[in-house]
Parts: sequence; C-alpha cells; structure tokens
Amino acid sequence: MGFIFSKSMNENMKNQQEFMLMNARLQLERQLMMQNEMRERQMAMQIAWSREFLKYFGTFFGIVATSLTAGAIKRKKPAFLFPIIPLGFVLTYQYDLGYGTLLQRMKGEAENILETEKSKLQLPKGMITFESLEKARREQSKFFIDK
Repeated sequence: MGFIFSKSMNENMKNQQEFMLMNARLQLERQLMMQNEMRERQMAMQIAWSREFLKYFGTFFGIVATSLTAGAIKRKKPAFLFPIIPLGFVLTYQYDLGYGTLLQRMKGEAENILETEKSKLQLPKGMITFESLEKARREQSKFFIDK
C-alpha cells in the first residue's frame, strides 16, 4: 500500500515539475517578447525623431544655404559658402538615419563586433554574480549597522 501511495506521489511530483518548467518557459518567452516589443518601439521613436528633426533642419539648411549664397554673390566673398559644408554633412547624416540605410549598416557593424571583437565587450572584473552582489550587500549592511 505504501508503494502505491509513493508511486502516486512521485507521479504527482513529476507532473508538478513538468508544469512548473512549462510555466517558467512560457513566462520567459513572454518576457523576451515584451522586451523585444519595447526595443522595437524605442527604435521606431528614434527613427521618427530623426525624421522630424530632418524636416526642421532641412528647412534651416535651405534658408541658410540660400542666404549664404546670396551674401557670397552680393559681397563677392566665396568664404560665405564654407558653413554650408559642415551643415551639409549634418543634413546628410540625418537623412541617412531617417530614410537611408544607416541603421542597417550600424546593425551589420554591431553584429561584426559581437562575432569578431568579443573581448572589447567584456565588463571590468567580469560578469556580476550573485555571490559578488551578496558580498557587497553584506559589506554595505555592516557599514550601516556599525554607525
């Protein structure tokens, strides 16, 4: 009789463990999906911000370029045109970020760094562990208790 009872308990325990494992996996999948959704929303906001900034900066660039060109022609000083060059670089960068392939190129470079330059990504003193956090917590709590 005890054998039957323990066999039933073992089956219940096994079923409970399987359920807990499935539940933990489901929770992890949901967390990963939520984190990815948040990342995608943040990236969309960054691209939208860049496009909006491009509208304002493009207008500013157009007015400045027209004014500087008119000033250079009127005063016969080509030096007035030099500020157009760096402003043009900023305009090109913002256009590339908002509508071009800059994000794809950055993603490709990031993937290359992850694959070939792992050593540059390591944290000082290595990964944080539970033991190191507990040690720091204990030291801090001793510090506050002593005072």
